[in-house]
Amino acid sequence: MIDLTASVFSLIQNTNLNWNGDIIDLILHVDKYLGQIINHYGFWTYLILFVVVFCETGLVVTPFLPGDSLLFAAGSFAAIGVLNPFMLFVSISIAAILGDTVNYWMGHYVGPRVFKEKVRFLKREYLERTHSFYEKHGGKTIILARFIPIIRTFAPFVAGIGAMTYGKFISYNVIGGIVWVALFVYSGYFFGTLLVVKNNFSLVIIVIIILSIVPIVIELLKKRKK
Repeated sequence: MIDLTASVFSLIQNTNLNWNGDIIDLILHVDKYLGQIINHYGFWTYLILFVVVFCETGLVVTPFLPGDSLLFAAGSFAAIGVLNPFMLFVSISIAAILGDTVNYWMGHYVGPRVFKEKVRFLKREYLERTHSFYEKHGGKTIILARFIPIIRTFAPFVAGIGAMTYGKFISYNVIGGIVWVALFVYSGYFFGTLLVVKNNFSLVIIVIIILSIVPIVIELLKKRKK
């Protein structure tokens, strides 16, 4: 997981992430924006959610899109009958799985070509080390990355660059995608309508974000002990 984190941060440094007030407001108040979308587009909300989740997981240029918070908010709207929880679960799970798949193949296609170039900090041995890492720890990495913002977007791309065996990747991709969507959609469904949650939605989102980075902290502590 540490190798993945280092690879991801290296990619982020070369990506123009725009963490301005609008993006932060979107993430912390995604329930407000989602409510407006539902009021304006009705049934087409499912398609909009599909596209957002697909882009957040499938395109390395859009890691700033809401993920966990969006699924939780969507589940809370399903709890009051505005959205269908089963349709949410199925459609978003497909979007998450397809997104990671596209991301993997982009990395798989781009990676070898990039490493063929004579760039000082891009050596063939790095590609081989990444491949070995994903073959050994890739399953755990792909699943855990689902629950970590930004890392979630870059993990399948790095797996593709490292030429992780596709059969192994797709199996963990499906498991991770389904578990991720089910956890947050149904958490929103069962807890999103509680008065304490509705009145402190932004705080709940912050807690979710903090909890999502716990795996990285744990891995860092383990690495330091070694």
